[in-house]
Amino acid sequence: MNPELLSTTTPAGFPILSLLILLPLAWALLLPWLRTDRMVRYVALIGAGLELALAIAMLLSMQSAVPGMQLVERADWIPSLNVHYLLGMDGVAALFPPLAALLFCAVILASWTSVQAMPRLYFALLLALESATMGVFCALDLVLFFLFWELTLAPIYFLISLWGIGPERRFAAVKYTLFMLTGGIPLLFAFILLGLHQTGTATAGNLNFDYLSLLDHRLPAPQQTAIFLLLFFGFAVKTPLFPFHTWLPTVLREGPAGLSAILIGLKLGAFGILRFALPLAPDAAREYVWLMAALGLFGLLYGALAALRQANLRKMLAFSSISHVGLVIVGIAAMNLQGIQGAIFQLANFSLVAGGLMLLAGFLHHRLGSTDLASLGGLSKPLPRFTAWFLLFGMAAIGLPGTNGFIAELLMLLGIFQRSPGLAVIALLGVILGAAYVLGFFRQAFLGPATHPTVISALDLRPRERLIVGILGLLILIGGLFPNLTQKVTASAAQTWAARMAPLPANLLDTGSALSLNPSGSLP
Repeated sequence: MNPELLSTTTPAGFPILSLLILLPLAWALLLPWLRTDRMVRYVALIGAGLELALAIAMLLSMQSAVPGMQLVERADWIPSLNVHYLLGMDGVAALFPPLAALLFCAVILASWTSVQAMPRLYFALLLALESATMGVFCALDLVLFFLFWELTLAPIYFLISLWGIGPERRFAAVKYTLFMLTGGIPLLFAFILLGLHQTGTATAGNLNFDYLSLLDHRLPAPQQTAIFLLLFFGFAVKTPLFPFHTWLPTVLREGPAGLSAILIGLKLGAFGILRFALPLAPDAAREYVWLMAALGLFGLLYGALAALRQANLRKMLAFSSISHVGLVIVGIAAMNLQGIQGAIFQLANFSLVAGGLMLLAGFLHHRLGSTDLASLGGLSKPLPRFTAWFLLFGMAAIGLPGTNGFIAELLMLLGIFQRSPGLAVIALLGVILGAAYVLGFFRQAFLGPATHPTVISALDLRPRERLIVGILGLLILIGGLFPNLTQKVTASAAQTWAARMAPLPANLLDTGSALSLNPSGSLP
């Protein structure tokens, strides 16, 4: 398949992507004017529900056979800098808006009674964050993307500092902010270099921040190297990829459960690597594939081993997330169809599996006041429904056949094996360790006698909570039993993506310093 098809476009007849971005923001601005807290909650839920319906409509309007950008919207924004309001969607990103919208709906429902202080501001910040997140998935102008990327920062800071559950929530908010600002610096430099790539001069007519146009111009090797490394490390902070991960356990321990579910459920950093770092600098990506694989494998094993040692559910989920995203990066580093498609599928799964597990952890904390193992034990007796759903989500997290996690991990392991059997063996070890910490925590927290008074008197899932986990759990099973429903959305774009990662012929590109990868994805 021709990799240049990535830059082909299908204009939008209806501005559905703009509505995806603007609807949550408009709803957020409406909330402060409502009279009662009860009305605020219902209106916020209605707004999130409309956003979900709109995102599903967007997904259904996509043509799976088209590898390029669809629903493209373009308008002049800052003509003096050649910056455009440019939105588009392809198979790589199409699954993320509906799943993100579903996760935000779930978070609003989960926060229904747990958030009593300043509910107007809380739900307004959630909707503002949803608006910026949709912008990250849709933006095709580098300046516009960076704007949405940075706009996610403020809502998250206030959500952590004002509604966090830990005594060090303000420290966690500051730590998160500093990490994200630090990661934003290399991204900004990379985007500036890309904008100047044509002539190296900063005149208005020579600037180019159009992602689609940049795909059509293969950069010289030195520029690719600088841009790839800047993009990779900038996005690695947000992913988070080892060794830039230390903010995540802190935030998940101290922050509100709803926001924590969003942070581990929506891996915007990994999406950025897939969207920008690889296709804009494919030759440098092949040259530094060892770096991606090494950091991914180290994060996979380190996260799994650290999760084994945790005595707190929220911290275990934090290190589990670090481990799983490490596997995703190794899958991307395979640079073949199976690895890329598996990585996309797993990133989508995070919204259901990781987000669902964190919401369950929030439900548990709301009942018991803690998620420490020392305060748990024997949960299966007073909380049978909770136990059953936790087990399902845990099995999906470790890739049990019949769940969506199995398909994603199978695709990634197949892709990694084509690349290097040795890497696949190490990756499989990380997967086995994942099963060990999930099952180990389940045994200690849920099985055996219930001895703590708070556990014995705990109430099982309420109808509202059963609705949340029921919808997420059903989608986990549908994704596992009928994988073609999601794979057909990504197949064409993933094939073209993988083709772009293949080296150019020798007469077009000097590949002497690059790791050569044939179209099948194996080393020569």
